[in-house]
This record gives sequence, structure tokens and C-alpha cells, in this order.
Amino acid sequence: MPIKNISLLFLCQTAFWTMSIIGVTLASLIGLQLAPQASLATLPIALLTIGNIFTTLPLSIIMQRYSRKLGFSLGALASIIGGSLACYGMIIQSFWLFCFANILLGIAQGSAMYYRLAATDGVAPKKHGKAIAWVMSGGIVAALIAPSISLWAKDLLLPTLFAGAYLIVAILGIIILALCLNLSMTNTSTPLDSTKGRTTSEIIRQPIFITSMLNTGCGHGVMILIMVSTPLAIKACGFTVSDSAYVIQWHVLGMFIPSFFSGKLIDRFGAENISIIGVGILLLSNIIALSGITLAHFYSSLLLLGIGWNFMYTAGSTLLTQSHTSDERGKTQGVAELIVSIIAAIAAFGSGVLLTLFGWSIINLIAAPLLMLTATITWRHKNNKNLSQKIIVKP
Repeated sequence: MPIKNISLLFLCQTAFWTMSIIGVTLASLIGLQLAPQASLATLPIALLTIGNIFTTLPLSIIMQRYSRKLGFSLGALASIIGGSLACYGMIIQSFWLFCFANILLGIAQGSAMYYRLAATDGVAPKKHGKAIAWVMSGGIVAALIAPSISLWAKDLLLPTLFAGAYLIVAILGIIILALCLNLSMTNTSTPLDSTKGRTTSEIIRQPIFITSMLNTGCGHGVMILIMVSTPLAIKACGFTVSDSAYVIQWHVLGMFIPSFFSGKLIDRFGAENISIIGVGILLLSNIIALSGITLAHFYSSLLLLGIGWNFMYTAGSTLLTQSHTSDERGKTQGVAELIVSIIAAIAAFGSGVLLTLFGWSIINLIAAPLLMLTATITWRHKNNKNLSQKIIVKP
């Protein structure tokens, strides 16, 4: 892949995660403000992931049949419309219009989740981890600028608090669209043909695919479960919107700063080993979150939550690229993103319900057994793969 394309994908990632951080910081607070009952506060974010679910596979097929460029452009258009409707929904105080707008933003998210995978197109397999990590590092820039933008923009259209932030989301969508139109991407794989390659059933039964999904799914699901409820938990503890914004900033920095070296670590030590380390970091995050509710606890636990997510998500994504051929790319990546999106939707909606009914501690306790199960299966896959390799090379 040309360096120009990777650079443009990096910028797309930066713009997308800027709008995502705005959403993570404010959406549940807006939901609490507009919703008919508190347990529905995270419904807008849950519906965002629903929008992601229903478009993930179609977008993958579009990218396979036509080009990545078209799929990314459609996602950018969805963010422009979604941001505009969310802004208007807040002005007229319509919770349900705000929810619908987030479904459209979910389409944008479904498109943006392929940025990291597009970075591997035309790249040697041994450099996939590095390419994925480089594009994902666009989130670092987003983390540095998004809190200030969200805090400034929330008062932009007063007297409607927070509406201006979603006007910025629409503007960011315009920027992404302009970047996508400059991508020099065409369809680098063969046209979609159901007779070529293995069936979807054969692909998803592979141990490497299952291990990939466990790591991306569990890592992403646990991160969403905790991250979505964090602004509400911080508010419940008596802290401010500014406190929430900067805690999320630390979290997103944790998500993407490791991208400078996680890809290299994966290429050198193997995706399975790095993922297991990620599990350990997420468990440490849970322990810190359970030990107190001061701002220091929120900052440190959310920072570690981001780092652990990066290790597991980047490792899982790398394993995914090893599970299919170029002919199988569209359907494999589409199914994979669909699975992760379903897990994220369950986590996003469950987050608000669990926080309302049981509290912050239960959310962190639920994550621990899921992480330990993932680490166990990943360790077994690693050992079985090594054993198979030894048998193959045995005289």
C-alpha cells in the first residue's frame, strides 16, 4: 500500500476518534438529560452499535466488490447526517431523534473499523501488525485534542447544552469524506465470487479465527462495558463534565499510545503472547477500579483499560488477517466485525442497566471471568499451534 494511503487512513482515524471521544464523553450524559428514565441513558450509544451491526457486513462486501474508498465515503456521509440530526434532536429536546442519529453514527463507526484492516492491503504479512498499529495511532492525536473540543463545543449553541458538540461531529464527517476521496484505493482482490475460497462456515471454525474473535470481542466488549458507564459513574461521584472529559482523554491515550510499539511486539513475540499480557493489564485495571472511587482511581484504571484493549485488539486483528485469503477477505472481515459489533451493542446497553441496578463495582467484577477465559483459550491455541508446527517440520 502507498505511504500516502496509510497517512490518509491515519488522518481518517484521527478525525473519527475525535468524534468518538466527543460521543463517549457526552452521549450518556445527554441520554440521562433527555431519556424518560435513567436506565435508558446509554441507549443512544447502544443504538450506535446496532447501526454498526447492520452495516458491518454490507460495507465489507461493498469494499470487496468495489473499493475500500467507496465504503469509507459512505461511512463519512453517515457521520455528516448523523451529527446534524443529533444536534437538531438536542435543540428540540427529542430523545428518540437523538437515538436515531446515533444509529447513523453507528454506520460511520462500522466503516471506520475497517481503516486498520485496509492498512494491511498490499503489505507483507510480517508487517501487518506494524501497519495496523500505525493507523490506530491516529487515536493519540484525537485524545489530545478531543476533550478541549468537546468542552468548548458543548456551549457553542447555548441555550441548548451539548448541541454544538454534535455540530463538530458533522464537520469532522466532512473532513473524513474529503480525506477518503483522496485515497488511491481500488479493489486489490478478485471480484466477489461465492465459488472461490472456503465457505464462511469453514473459515469461522478455524482455531485461529476463534482465537481472534475471543481477543477482539472480549477486549472490545470489556472496554465498552466499562468506558460507556464511566462518565455516569464520575457524575454520580460528584465530579464534573470536565473531569469526565479528561479521564476519557487518559483512557484514549492508553488505547492508542501503545500503537507505537504494540505492532512491533506482535511481529516479534507473537499475537497470542501480547494478547495475554493485555488480559493481565485489563485485570489490573479492574482491581484498581474496585479499590476506590477517587479521581486518581478513575484516571489510572481507565488508562490501563485503554492499554489492555490496545494489546488485545491489535493482537486479535493481526490473527484475523492470518485466517483468510484475499478471495475470502470481504466475507471474513465482515463476519468478524459483525461479531465484535454485536458484543459491543450488548456491552453498551448492559452498561447503563448494570450501573443503574447494581453499581460501578459489579461492572468491573463481571469483566474478570471473561478475561481469564479468553487468556486460557488463547494460551491453549498458542501451544497447539506450536505443536502443529513442530510436527510439520519433523523429519
